[in-house]
Amino acid sequence: MKVWQKNLILILLVIVIAAVPLWLLPNAEFGGADGAAEEAITELNPDYEPWFEPILEPASGEVESLLFALQAAIGAGVVGFVLGRLTKSDKNKGAN
Repeated sequence: MKVWQKNLILILLVIVIAAVPLWLLPNAEFGGADGAAEEAITELNPDYEPWFEPILEPASGEVESLLFALQAAIGAGVVGFVLGRLTKSDKNKGAN
């Protein structure tokens, strides 16, 4: 199997994995872990007060999502760069 065929299969799998939950549960609310944790804490201890407040409060949910996606993209870039450098350096060591 050629590399482009493997990549095509992986891309299709990613699309299926992302689309199936949206298709099976069209009216579901896909919340984050922060919201679930806050609900659990409030349920267990209604008098709980957070230790600190956020330094920067995003203007809207869209801005918050943008910042989260940007953080994820930068992290993926760093991980990909490091893995690429490690792979390249291993190949060069064997050639000498």
